[in-house]
Amino acid sequence: MQQTLILFFWFIFLAFSSKVLCENLNTCRVLMCGEYGPAIRFPFSLKGSHPENCGYPGFLVSCNEKNETILELPIPVKFTIKNIDYKNQYIQLYDPENCLLVKLLKVHNMPISPFNYSEYQMTNITLFNCSSAEWQSVHNMARVPCLSGPVYQISSLEYPYIDDLSFPSCTKISYHSSVPYEWYDPQDLSLDWTEPNCTRCEAYGNKCGWKSNDTKSTEIECLHRKGGSQKKLVATGASLGSFVLVLLVAALYRVYNSDRKEKENQLKLEVFLEDYRALKPSRYSYADIKRITNQFKEKLGQGAYGTVFKGKLSAECFVAVKVLNSTKGNGEEFVNEVGTMGHIHHVNVVRLVGFCADGFRRALIYDFLPNGSLQDFISSVDNNNSFPGWGKLQDISLGIAKGIEYLHEGCNRRILHFDIKPHNVLLDHNFNAKISDFGLAKLCSKDQSIVSMTTARGTMGYIAPELFSRNFGNVSYKSDVYSYGMVLLEIVGGTKNIGSTTENTNEVYCPEWIYNLLEEKDDLPINVWEEGDTKIAKRLAIVGLWCIQWHPADRPSMQRVVQMLEEGGNLTMPQNPFASQGPAGTNTSTP
Repeated sequence: MQQTLILFFWFIFLAFSSKVLCENLNTCRVLMCGEYGPAIRFPFSLKGSHPENCGYPGFLVSCNEKNETILELPIPVKFTIKNIDYKNQYIQLYDPENCLLVKLLKVHNMPISPFNYSEYQMTNITLFNCSSAEWQSVHNMARVPCLSGPVYQISSLEYPYIDDLSFPSCTKISYHSSVPYEWYDPQDLSLDWTEPNCTRCEAYGNKCGWKSNDTKSTEIECLHRKGGSQKKLVATGASLGSFVLVLLVAALYRVYNSDRKEKENQLKLEVFLEDYRALKPSRYSYADIKRITNQFKEKLGQGAYGTVFKGKLSAECFVAVKVLNSTKGNGEEFVNEVGTMGHIHHVNVVRLVGFCADGFRRALIYDFLPNGSLQDFISSVDNNNSFPGWGKLQDISLGIAKGIEYLHEGCNRRILHFDIKPHNVLLDHNFNAKISDFGLAKLCSKDQSIVSMTTARGTMGYIAPELFSRNFGNVSYKSDVYSYGMVLLEIVGGTKNIGSTTENTNEVYCPEWIYNLLEEKDDLPINVWEEGDTKIAKRLAIVGLWCIQWHPADRPSMQRVVQMLEEGGNLTMPQNPFASQGPAGTNTSTP
């Protein structure tokens, strides 16, 4: 009974002390608009819920009737906040009504202090009123929603001499310079801030706040709330005597430990939700790139558009950093890569961790995959330590197929890669295939069966014939199917067992040679490591021959390709893709 009374009075004391010590902390607690809105805390404050001293001047937000978080700025339009990145000090805005460009044209010359527009978003825009469908022939010309009449916008960065272009059925309405608008992501807008500067404090997991509770204070500090509360409680408990002190320390430890775990779990959940809502890679400065790569110390490889270095984000997180050549191209590859891969999340597609757009410097940051590319293994049959085995090659082939199937069918918009080849298939520590390099990719709607192309794109040897001549058919997602088929045939042909005889050493790999062997019921001259290797190679070869049919209509979809690789029965041989054929697909067999 006595022990119960002591505990009772102790909890009364603890509750009173906690109320006094945490009164100021609770009034400036983290709030949200609705269940999934961004966390609102210093330097932001919620209008009508936070006291005046909880936020920094100019960082006021409010909640509307739809529980959306609204940025309160002294401008005639309102923007909705999608995400707040406190560590990197930027906010991501969007317009649920898809009227972002119209709103920006009203206010882009007005001050938005304390925020700044992100430099990489700035572009020049010209508006046209078009009475016909001529705009469809112009790259990156899109209709502007929320404006009456057929009004279209075109980026002047794509056409620097836009006044010299001829649009007979279009009338120029207006020209706007330095508009913070991304043509490939027309619903999002990023703003950053420099003051107050809390980046160092946030990096160590702490929070910023005013140095004192005085509303006239202009100084901020890094708050260590947990340790301060503990010291105050221990100091107060010491005055109650040795017995109460021991009880206080024991109870405080349990409360502190439980609170710490709960806060850690809550922080993990908030980070996950913020990342899930953003669905975008992080942006880094060029100084960050140099730090991540240790001053570009370890070079992994070099290509036509840049050099790849090994980097480290943390002690256990290694990355591959591709620094793009500033003299190559007009930046289209960089825009394609960031704009496309930022929305892709699949086990068989390499993950874009972040990017750098710092002045004329461009870099892309991917997950580091230790086993290199598929090209390193398809010719390693003579090296027992390098060759992964035919079972693993079958798994790799299936992984590539599932990745392409996801690009074609699993995204909101169909993504055509246009550069499927062994060099662009990377392998992780378990040899799982990851498709990479989306610099030539093109997005289109799923109901769009024909893709407009002005020039052939891709790598010689893997480019579908319709990209060179429309006599073979129209360019579509079937062009990626052709490139995938050439990869399968290279896997089979590149790992064939060449003996020491003169006849064998003069053999040259080509798909037609593989087709003739299968047609004549001859075994493929591969190096057999285990029982069943011959069947695996034959299945890969037949699927590859189906995929490289000259006419797109004769090729299977990637969904059907996955089924062909997974099913256990015998596959039907396709017609000879190297025989003379008519202008349209004539293959009546079903793969």
